[in-house]
Amino acid sequence: MTTDTLDERIQLCEMLRRVAAEDRDALGELYRMTSARLFGICLRICGDRSSAEDVLHEVYTIIWKRAGAFQVGSIYPIAWLATIARNRSIDWVRASGRRATRPIEEAVDVADERPDQRVAAERAETVQRLYDCLDELSAPQRDAIRTAFVHGMTYAEIADARDVPIGTMKSWVRRGLLQLRGSVGDA
Repeated sequence: MTTDTLDERIQLCEMLRRVAAEDRDALGELYRMTSARLFGICLRICGDRSSAEDVLHEVYTIIWKRAGAFQVGSIYPIAWLATIARNRSIDWVRASGRRATRPIEEAVDVADERPDQRVAAERAETVQRLYDCLDELSAPQRDAIRTAFVHGMTYAEIADARDVPIGTMKSWVRRGLLQLRGSVGDA
């Protein structure tokens, strides 16, 4: 995961929601989506690969236990995950008594690519409104839409997986999208 787009944030929020419900597959998907970035944080702070791998394991154990504490709209999901990795890495450095120091010249300039607070608030509000609107749908509609648009499955694949006729699946998605359009437009 190299960028932090709205779609990726929505997908991360969904993974965290599923991890909070103790979905092990969601934890695996969350790991696949975020481990490279979080490992980079751990490695930069811990200073060696072996320690960073150990800390990363602890980070995902913490995420497994605390995923229910993540609140959509309060912070970007990758920022929440990065904070856990950073804090756990710092705790490890303190506990191990090691402090890697390097000359200031080696410090890397980090550009702040985050949008300003107004844009971030608007995006968070949009994501929350979308989740609220999705919650208004029936369970089959909500599941079909999430599966189609978040996981990229076709109507035929979803219908086959849910053991329903493809016409029924298309109807669920169509009606759900129409209801979402009305709900999002009203909000």
